Amino acid sequence: METKEKPLIQAKKIEVEYEGVKVFSDLSFEIFDGDFVCIVGPNGAGKSTLIKALLGQIHLKSGEIKFRNLRRKFIGYMPQESKVEKDFPASVEEIVRSGTLNRLGFRAFYGQKEEEITKRSLGLLGISHLGARYFAELSGGQRQKVLLARSLSATTRLLILDEPSNNLDYKSKNELYENLKTLNKQGITILMVTHDLDHKNLIGEKILALAGEKYFFGSTSEYVEEIHHV
Repeated sequence: METKEKPLIQAKKIEVEYEGVKVFSDLSFEIFDGDFVCIVGPNGAGKSTLIKALLGQIHLKSGEIKFRNLRRKFIGYMPQESKVEKDFPASVEEIVRSGTLNRLGFRAFYGQKEEEITKRSLGLLGISHLGARYFAELSGGQRQKVLLARSLSATTRLLILDEPSNNLDYKSKNELYENLKTLNKQGITILMVTHDLDHKNLIGEKILALAGEKYFFGSTSEYVEEIHHV
């Protein structure tokens, strides 16, 4: 008898309010290991609010979110606005290594394991050669890769990205998307908020579209057919 795969994330009829205003309600979906889901919707639909709910940064009014064998502190998160300033006086390696802080526990210093994770993250994104350079010296596309590497250092299973292609030029955006597709093929589950509805840039195989009281959750091909009436 086959055992049905259990979801990595299970959201059941979740409802969230912000400053007394309902953002979304009765929202249910399941994310499985290896999924790549693009979260889309108009401004104010609750994309970033959903991310905060998944990360446990805001409370649900009702419903529940369950994770299977995954603690929230081991989620790799790349926010829309980074706390790393462009002129922050730290090297690329130092910034990427900071993603391993969730692994230190009661230890005061990084160890060999954290150094190995840092090198792996830099290597996976092809930026090992930038390790000794300062963040302030980098281009916008390079900075995004560094911040993605830092997020990757926090996890082996789940990346949550809030509009990671913001302010990137065409070439840098395509490079970022190729990196994400490669990471997903290597087994990392990805949830990515995006405002870009060009179907060529909906690089995940699933879509979660928020629109007030309504939402769509299904395959990207189904969503493209629906919005373009193909």
